[in-house]
Amino acid sequence: MAWIRLPAIENATGHVGRLFQEAIRRAGRVWNIVHVMSPNPPVMEASMAFYGALMHGPSPLARSRREMLATLVSRELGCPY
Repeated sequence: MAWIRLPAIENATGHVGRLFQEAIRRAGRVWNIVHVMSPNPPVMEASMAFYGALMHGPSPLARSRREMLATLVSRELGCPY
């Protein structure tokens, strides 16, 4: 079985450490999906920016509607959300 070596959140420094701190400020924690991207900081940063644009950027959909859609899609795909 393959394993991805992940940095400890509390000991992370540099770019990854700053991204972890940003995630903690935003969500109160570092979610697993963000943590697993940490070995590739440009991807991690792009993913966080993409999520921010989808959930917090200008949209004809209210934030509550966006969250509801994310929950429904996750359930349909069998992904715990």
